[in-house]
Amino acid sequence: MALDLKRIPALAEQWAGKSPAELVATAIKEYGPDVAISFSGAEDVVLVDMASKVGGKFTVFSLDTGRLHPETYQFLEKVREHYGLPIRTYFPEPEAVQQLVEAKGLYSFYRDGHKECCGTRKVEPLQRALKPLAAWITGQRRDQSPGTRAAVPVVQLDPTFGSDAHPLVKFNPLANWTSQQVWTYIRTNNVPYNALHDRGFVSIGCEPCTRAVRPGEHERAGRWWWEEETMKECGLHAGNLAQAS
Repeated sequence: MALDLKRIPALAEQWAGKSPAELVATAIKEYGPDVAISFSGAEDVVLVDMASKVGGKFTVFSLDTGRLHPETYQFLEKVREHYGLPIRTYFPEPEAVQQLVEAKGLYSFYRDGHKECCGTRKVEPLQRALKPLAAWITGQRRDQSPGTRAAVPVVQLDPTFGSDAHPLVKFNPLANWTSQQVWTYIRTNNVPYNALHDRGFVSIGCEPCTRAVRPGEHERAGRWWWEEETMKECGLHAGNLAQAS
C-alpha cells in the first residue's frame, strides 16, 4: 500500500489530530519495509520506541559526521542494545571531507557558515540513506525553530530529497508536540537518552557546533550559536527554509 500522493496535503490536515503513535503506525503500515526513522536525538528515540511497540517492518538510520560528541556515540549504542535494532550508519565520503579540510581547515564554519560543512558531512550521506526509501519518519516539531519549523505538517511530500521520478513521503509525527511532551514520554516509558541533556544541551549536533543552552534561551540557541537565531537548518530539512522565505 501507499498513500495517494495528490491527497497528502489534505491528509496532513485530516491527520493533524492523530497521536504520534498512530502516525508512526500509519507510516509503517503504508510503507514498510521501505520506510525508515532518521535517528539522532531525543525526539527520534521516542519515534523508535513507538515504532518498536507498533511492530512491522522499518529501519533506523543515523548520520555519523565524524565530529559527534562521545556521549552521542554512547547514546547510539545504548539505543541499539535497548531495542535490539540495528542502526544503519551513513558516513561522509572521505575524499570530500579531505578536500574540505585541506582547503579550509577543520573550523571553516565559524568563518564561512555551517552549510558547506553540513553539506559534506550530513546532506550527502542523507541523500544516500534516503535513495532506496519510499518514506522516512523525522522528529521535527513545530516549536523547535522559530523561523523554519512553525508550519511543519504531520505528513508531506518531501520538497528537498523527493522528485517526480522518486517521490518521497515525509512523516513528522511529533509536529504538534512540545519539548515537555517529548520528555514526559521519555521518562514515563524509560526511554534511553543522550547524557548531554543532563548538562544543559537541548538540541544536539556535532561537537564543535553545539553548546549548552543558557537559562531563557530557545532550545536551538545552542546550535550554530554564532549564526542568525531564527534560520538554523543544516540542510536535512532545507525545505523548511524555502517555506519560511
